[in-house]
Amino acid sequence: QVQLVESGGGLVQTGGSLRLSCEASGRTSNNYIMAWFRQSPGKEREFVAAINWWLGSTRYVDSVKGRFTISRDSVKNTVYLQMNSLKPEDTAVYYCAATPGLKLYAGRDDYGTWGQGTQVTVSS
Repeated sequence: QVQLVESGGGLVQTGGSLRLSCEASGRTSNNYIMAWFRQSPGKEREFVAAINWWLGSTRYVDSVKGRFTISRDSVKNTVYLQMNSLKPEDTAVYYCAATPGLKLYAGRDDYGTWGQGTQVTVSS
C-alpha cells in the first residue's frame, strides 16, 4: 500500500516561491501517476498537476501553467511541486495523490491514495 507524506507548505508573499515535497513509500511499480490537488475553504478539491512516474510526462491546470513545475526524484521516491510567482488565489491546502496506471488523470475520483495535505498561504 502506497503512503504519501507532504511537506514544504508555508506563508509567502505575492510573487514568492515555495517547493512542496511528497515522499512516497510502499510503491512497488513505476507504473504510477502522481498528482497535486488543492482545496480552498468552501471550494471543491481541484487538480493542479500530474506526472507519469515512469515516463516523466506532465499535465497542468491552465491557471498554473508557466508558474508551477511538477517533477520526481526516483532515488528519493519523492515528487515535487515548485511554485513560482505565487498569487493570493493559490492559497489552499495542497494534497499529493497517487494512482496506478499510465494516463495523466485530472479527476479527483481517479486517485485512491492521498496524503494529509500541507497549507500554502499567499499574502497580498
